[in-house]
Amino acid sequence: MNNVANIRELSGEIDELRREQNAVILAHNYQRPEVQDVADFVGDSLELARQAAETDAEVIVFCGVYFMAETAKIVNPRKRVLIPDLLARCPMALMLSPEDILESRKSYPDSEVVLYVNSSSECKALADCVCTSANAPQIVKAMDSDTVLFGPDRNLAYYAQKRTDKDVVVVPEGGNCPTHHQLSLVDILMAKSRHPDAELVVHPEVDPGIQELADGIESTGGMLRYCRESPADEFIIGTEEGMVYRLKREFPGKRFYHLSPPMLCPPMKSLTLDKVLDSLRGDRFEVRVSERILREAGKAIDRMLELSGN
Repeated sequence: MNNVANIRELSGEIDELRREQNAVILAHNYQRPEVQDVADFVGDSLELARQAAETDAEVIVFCGVYFMAETAKIVNPRKRVLIPDLLARCPMALMLSPEDILESRKSYPDSEVVLYVNSSSECKALADCVCTSANAPQIVKAMDSDTVLFGPDRNLAYYAQKRTDKDVVVVPEGGNCPTHHQLSLVDILMAKSRHPDAELVVHPEVDPGIQELADGIESTGGMLRYCRESPADEFIIGTEEGMVYRLKREFPGKRFYHLSPPMLCPPMKSLTLDKVLDSLRGDRFEVRVSERILREAGKAIDRMLELSGN
């Protein structure tokens, strides 16, 4: 583990290389604290997609999981996009295959396909639109078909279904985020007993039963807005532990509590400052997407950005 002096040294070297290469570092809210601190921008999937689309940098170093770096490449096809750890893969994204989508389209030929951004670029190329946890209900509601095929997260599908008049069919049926889906009723009750005055704010990737108990259901970007606007001083945060660091940094006058045990996403935490530095030094690891996937997946992402007001 890096100590404070080592973190400072690594961060200084990263800053120097970033300037030399005209690079921008984007980091998801679930990243390690020191990676968040060195980033030019920290945000949720929708915010990072927008930042990637707007950047003037020649190089994008994406501190997140692979599907996020792919998305950055799709909206910046002529720029170099690097991911510091090539093995940082989202388990949920791996649950959905292009074959799953093609088979479901046979059963529902008149239905549009909305895919959570937590999916591979090959799958996005088969979608009519992409969504994030911040805009899933808005995107599903905007589809022309009465039935919408939605994948791969069944819990986010539930969240969207409750807020629209569409019939949402989940592809595949059991898709979920292992980090969020492991959260149990017992975890919630224990946290509430320890912090009875705290509001419970959870991510829509948690189980529907947990969603029904929450004071707020928000994307990570939404959690920032919720906690800023809420009159409460204490919050129990039902998402990956990296978000608590971000909230504490943004709102030092409020108190934020991890659930116990803290929710940890191993692929997100696989990225370190050493790997970010190595990525800039050695141009590692460049994300490559075929021209066909860039074109087809780009349509689905562009439609999301248009519908969500970008």
